[in-house]
Amino acid sequence: MHNGGSTRSRPASLVTGQYVDPRSAKKPFKEYAEEWRAIQPHRPSTAKAVAQHLRCYVYPAWEKRALGAIKPGDVQSWVTSLTTTHGLAASTSRTVFNTVNAVFRAAVRDRMIPHNPCAEAKLPSVPRKKIVPLAVEQVRTLSEEIPARYKGLVLLGAATGLRPGELFGLQLRHVDLLHATVSVEQQIQQTAKHGVYVCPPKTARSHRTVPLPRMAVDAMKAHLRDFPADGPEGWIFTAPQGGPVVYTHFMDGSWRPACAKAGIAKGTGPHALRHHYASLLIKHGESVKTVSERLGHTNAAMTLNIYTHLWPDSEERTRAAVDKAYADQSADAQPQVDEAA
Repeated sequence: MHNGGSTRSRPASLVTGQYVDPRSAKKPFKEYAEEWRAIQPHRPSTAKAVAQHLRCYVYPAWEKRALGAIKPGDVQSWVTSLTTTHGLAASTSRTVFNTVNAVFRAAVRDRMIPHNPCAEAKLPSVPRKKIVPLAVEQVRTLSEEIPARYKGLVLLGAATGLRPGELFGLQLRHVDLLHATVSVEQQIQQTAKHGVYVCPPKTARSHRTVPLPRMAVDAMKAHLRDFPADGPEGWIFTAPQGGPVVYTHFMDGSWRPACAKAGIAKGTGPHALRHHYASLLIKHGESVKTVSERLGHTNAAMTLNIYTHLWPDSEERTRAAVDKAYADQSADAQPQVDEAA
């Protein structure tokens, strides 16, 4: 009996749910990318970067090209041009590529195109930079050179490893001096027009409670004595004119001048306090898991990728472990002396 609804005459892609209407693939890349950009839940800083990536490096190449007409070879040629023609650093090239890759992934998900032409692109390798953390004396000097209202910020950052935005986002309710902890529940980011907005921490793992050492407790008591917070919702650290700290104003007016006075290398940012904290934990024997949790990293692999060179060399411990094991076995193998003999 003939079955008019048989799948035998229908395209396999329809049966598997992977069918793509060929007309969809003819939509111009820019048109789709702008539609994609308009619905992304990007933070203002990310939205600004994405728009710049597309405008400066992508649309000039593919503005009127159809989505389906951009092939893996076109993507590879474009990726190479980011460094050879545009002179972008390898890390910047990868960031721009990630924007394009996100557009094409969305196009596949929306059944605009069958495959992502970015899938097998070869990206420029990024030279790994070994972080040289600030020494304790450098942090102390920096805390003395920076304006008094930010001395506590420097010491707290060095004692907890909070990201700059997390430090700026602290309110009195987040700091428990009785139990010596600080809770990371939000951060402050800067808008394009030098305003600020409060948003969740960077990742889900960034929500955390960090123990406060005595040094940090004392620094917070001194700070709150000199710069009291306006109730539980009051900001711990504020701009000179009041209100939350604006990153660029803080950098230009306080951080960079203080670094220059303290003899700290030009280009060192507040993130250096986070690296300093990590280096102290590593130096004093904390595990990768603990360091990762304290920093709010996505996983321990990320922590290792950044700080692996700071963990002490284990060659001697490795030799000692094996030698001890074999020495113990040798002792066990010694013949027992009959004391009665």
